[in-house]
Amino acid sequence: MSFFRPEAQAALMRWREVIVGALLALVGLWLVLGPGFLLAVPGYAGLLGGAMLIWLGVQRARFRGSDGGLGAVQVDEGQVTYFGPLTGGTASMRELERLSLDRSLFPAHWRLEQPGQPPVLIPVNAEGSDALFDAFASLPGLQTEHMLAELRATPHQAVVIWQKGAARPAGITVH
Repeated sequence: MSFFRPEAQAALMRWREVIVGALLALVGLWLVLGPGFLLAVPGYAGLLGGAMLIWLGVQRARFRGSDGGLGAVQVDEGQVTYFGPLTGGTASMRELERLSLDRSLFPAHWRLEQPGQPPVLIPVNAEGSDALFDAFASLPGLQTEHMLAELRATPHQAVVIWQKGAARPAGITVH
């Protein structure tokens, strides 16, 4: 039995890292301003840790969408597996050649492509898809802010988020 409505519980779970980071920063601030100089050192560490946790939590909360989509995602040691009702597949993050977001499908789908394999299409709202944030963050050179901005954009087209060995002239940025 829960004292929270399901919508409120889902909102708390979405922003859980931010809430914990804010509590840690408040305890750190209390230690800095309160008891004495000896506790100020761990207080500053708490402030720094809380600020980093808030920053990471905001990025994760922006990545998380609503659950309830078709299928389930499992990430295990660099291996992304999607179990869908009609399709499915596995992709290794080390062998990944291209990561794109296909917004022409409803809901939008992550498209993971690796050589010699059919692409794995994962709905952004599949159960367990929040674990993809850490998997995608392991890709070398991935621009997290670019990925989050494209996730919230509305045009109905596919966009490449990351590509292995993308050859760009020096000085030209993606966003």
